[in-house]
Amino acid sequence: MLDWLAPQPLARAIGLPATCYTDPAIAVREQGAILRRSWQLVGDARALAAPGASLETEIAGLPLILVRDGTGVLRALHNVCRHRGGPLQACATPGGVRLRCRYHGWTYGCDGVLKSGPELEAIAGLDRNEIRLPEARVVEWQGLVFVAIDPETPDFGDLVAGIDGRLVSRPLSALSFHRRVSYEAACDWKAYVDNYLEGYHVPHIHPALNRLLDYKTYTTECERWHSLQWSPLDTDASFYGDGTAFYWWLWPNTMLNVLPGRLQTNRIVPTGPGRCRIDFDYYYAPGTDAARIAADEELAEVTQQEDIWICEQVQRAFASGSYDTGRVHPTREQGVHHFQELYRAALRPHGA
Repeated sequence: MLDWLAPQPLARAIGLPATCYTDPAIAVREQGAILRRSWQLVGDARALAAPGASLETEIAGLPLILVRDGTGVLRALHNVCRHRGGPLQACATPGGVRLRCRYHGWTYGCDGVLKSGPELEAIAGLDRNEIRLPEARVVEWQGLVFVAIDPETPDFGDLVAGIDGRLVSRPLSALSFHRRVSYEAACDWKAYVDNYLEGYHVPHIHPALNRLLDYKTYTTECERWHSLQWSPLDTDASFYGDGTAFYWWLWPNTMLNVLPGRLQTNRIVPTGPGRCRIDFDYYYAPGTDAARIAADEELAEVTQQEDIWICEQVQRAFASGSYDTGRVHPTREQGVHHFQELYRAALRPHGA
């Protein structure tokens, strides 16, 4: 039998087997081997700009609370009280911003150190300075916030190496958050990522999007921890005007869809074997015409529903027992191969 974790040279590559997309045991392994050991997009940095601003989120089952302290430092702390595991919330106190447990009222500073709590003096030997919320790494980049739980996660600069140079004339930080739309999909998160990483299906699944792009010149570039798909826009068919469509994927589950005057971010969140949620955030240049925003969102909605439909059909095939694996197209599916090689490498240390 083929060792599916073995490296696959692109020219002769075989895709991941169907069981990778359906086996609950593999989904559990991914939580520790991939999602907790990677940078995860959590939101808009501008929403966390003011002292005391906070955001509650979750990564691979771990609750987190992000908070900006009075000195401007943004921290990502485990949202788990060290007393009995209760959830925290940010609140204003005479001593500044604090994180108070909703269960028993234990209160922590933005540095994660326990400051106070009801009747703490009755607990013999309790040293508040030794009780601290664990902290994750947090980075602000291009107006976005990313968090890494595992301290061994590679440096964030490695993840986005070279992208800033492509964005000099269209910085993402100049765009403003508009809204979030979340979609539930009956497919494994990897099926959705696979689909995103190739334009091979665009002429067949996305007729409206295909009219905007030049499929003949559609190009994929793979770097160490990310890949880029790009295509010139068809000016005659595009309400975006002249320019280029850039589709960045960041290991393992973040997408940045960049067109003139707008950004869409996607975070693909596993919600169980064979299921995922796509958090879809829209950003636009200040002053963007409402009609253009409406046209962009309409196209995105149509494209998203088409993607969900085909990914769910593929997931059904994976679960049917009829399909195991297939060949990877060497010129149209380099991005899929790149992702799957990183996936194999991430799981290899943990056994076949």
